[in-house]
Amino acid sequence: MTKPQYEKYCESTPTILVKETFGNANIYSQNTQSLLTKATGFIAAYDFTLNPYRGCQYGCSYCYAVAFSPNPKMRQDWGNWVIIKQNAVEVLEKELNRWCQKNPGKFPKIYMSSVTDPYQPIESKKQLTRRLLEVMLEYRPILVIQTRSPIITRDIDILQRFKHLRINMSIPTGSEVVRKDFEPRSPSIKARFNALTKIKKNIDPLKGYVPKISITVTPLLPTLPADVTNFINQLQIGDRIVIQEFHSSQNRLLVATTRQEALTIKQKYAWWYENEKVNYLVFKDKLTSLKDIEIIEGKDGFTY
Repeated sequence: MTKPQYEKYCESTPTILVKETFGNANIYSQNTQSLLTKATGFIAAYDFTLNPYRGCQYGCSYCYAVAFSPNPKMRQDWGNWVIIKQNAVEVLEKELNRWCQKNPGKFPKIYMSSVTDPYQPIESKKQLTRRLLEVMLEYRPILVIQTRSPIITRDIDILQRFKHLRINMSIPTGSEVVRKDFEPRSPSIKARFNALTKIKKNIDPLKGYVPKISITVTPLLPTLPADVTNFINQLQIGDRIVIQEFHSSQNRLLVATTRQEALTIKQKYAWWYENEKVNYLVFKDKLTSLKDIEIIEGKDGFTY
């Protein structure tokens, strides 16, 4: 099958045109043959991963998902394009129905999302993730939503209807200056904690299901000494904290490496990274002050 040629990212005549721009991103629409992907590797505990979009407007410097860009030009321009899976709702309905017929009485375990943020800015307009959640409700999945976006609070009315839901909020640093260096397009730390507070305050356990809350401090970025105590205290809002170091920069496998952009930024924080293993252990030890919260490292932390 001939590979799609995306306008602005190809030498030949494009087969996929830019539908619109949203912020700095070129937005494309494309049909997908499948939405549920068999979960393997780091998230093998699930049956499927589900990615409503391809690409991510947040464009975080350390994100491994850039490796799955359609072509080298789009890889180099990570964060400035998004592909909407325009037939995703219909495809998901068919796939879940087919799976449940083959697995009667079993609830699918779904991780949303592995290579995009389901609540990146374009979601505020397209509401694709919201429509997919509405489809999933009928099939009662064990669902984990991975995001760094306060937009998730828009869907509290739907989220509280999932009996088995965990929300993983990515907050890898407690310092805004560090966030702005490593992920300048992403929401502020304050906005993310406020979103979690809003979710917990606005779901009445007598009227809906209160989701489990993980804060994924992954990869662990530096937090300035002056911000550490406040950051630790804010983490109390979750029932699980997940931490891990940067992926290795030695092994050049696609999903096991740290991007050069992030490696360059790391040089600015030599005071942390020259003793990264020690600083990691010190931070981990500080987390033990949190009461009734799971502290889990790496892969195990991403289970439901």
